[in-house]
Amino acid sequence: MQEQQLIQTIVKLVTEQLKDVDVYNPEHKVPVGISARHVHLCRKDIDILFGPGYQLTKKKELMGGQFASQECVTLIGTKLRAIENVRILGPERKQSQVEVSATDTIRLGIKAPVRLSGDLKGSAPIALAGPKGVVYLEEGCIVAKRHIHMSPADAARFGVKDRQVVKVRFESGRGGILEDVPIRVDDTFTLEMHIDTDEANGLGISGEMGIIIK
Repeated sequence: MQEQQLIQTIVKLVTEQLKDVDVYNPEHKVPVGISARHVHLCRKDIDILFGPGYQLTKKKELMGGQFASQECVTLIGTKLRAIENVRILGPERKQSQVEVSATDTIRLGIKAPVRLSGDLKGSAPIALAGPKGVVYLEEGCIVAKRHIHMSPADAARFGVKDRQVVKVRFESGRGGILEDVPIRVDDTFTLEMHIDTDEANGLGISGEMGIIIK
């Protein structure tokens, strides 16, 4: 009887431990895009920074109708700490937004929260300098939260849905798992995970693909 109880106890412990083991399909791979600091601008701020009516010059097409422009600005944080030549992404937005890494916030002397794009309420203030003027944003600077873009077809293939949060495993130089990764599904998206330079450097990622863990 004691032996049977011992076996039952061991089985229960092993079962509970297995609940914490990540189960994934090694074929559920996602390409990774490393996102450097960049800026999105509204029409009003483009006019101030580059002159009334100025149009951004398209340099490279990006997913979802976005593009990298030829134009850059200088970011200015507290105590006049600055980062020059920060790329602007188009097209114009309703509200200007600055995306930097956590390392950049130290350099700029600001405290920017980790947020998904567009979630700007209560985010950090920052100044932007262009060839024609300077814009001060009372809020708008964030550290971009890692996420995965995919089409509805990709979502069906992986068995996930929009806004679902997953983990992503990397078998890179330093290896590891990134948790709390939201999925964003849209017809205009192509499959790609976006992380920033800090995350890429921390895991030694350079061209490797991530594996989605549900």
